[in-house]
Amino acid sequence: MSEYIPSPFAWVAEQVELYEGSLGTEGLTLKDTGLPVIIVTHRGRKTGAIRKTPLMRVVDGSSYILVASMGGAPVHPVWYHNLKAEPDVEIRDRTEIYSMRVREVSDPAEKQRLWKIAVAAYPPYQEYQDRTDRAIPVFIAE
Repeated sequence: MSEYIPSPFAWVAEQVELYEGSLGTEGLTLKDTGLPVIIVTHRGRKTGAIRKTPLMRVVDGSSYILVASMGGAPVHPVWYHNLKAEPDVEIRDRTEIYSMRVREVSDPAEKQRLWKIAVAAYPPYQEYQDRTDRAIPVFIAE
């Protein structure tokens, strides 16, 4: 079993601790937005350690859409690279935990369809895309 290393971002580490410490009954929304989040547990590609990342809760049927926006930054978030290296993840959605496999969506039509669902769930995603030159990656967890 690998060691869990909390995020270096205090608010991320605190949210994960509250969400998981309450077994999915508290810390269920992103900071002050009131919008729901999930916790994605993945493996660090360099350290091999367990990492946990709160992401917007965006669903498509029984699948989850994971958007690597990083607020429109010019680079992908670290978790993007972790998921590319190790696609097996665990998703905590409130009190439920699912073992899932992710894949980056490369088909343009599929990505556009999923992007529309993601933006409807969290409108700032479009602002993030508009402010960066990189194409924001989208994963589907199935």
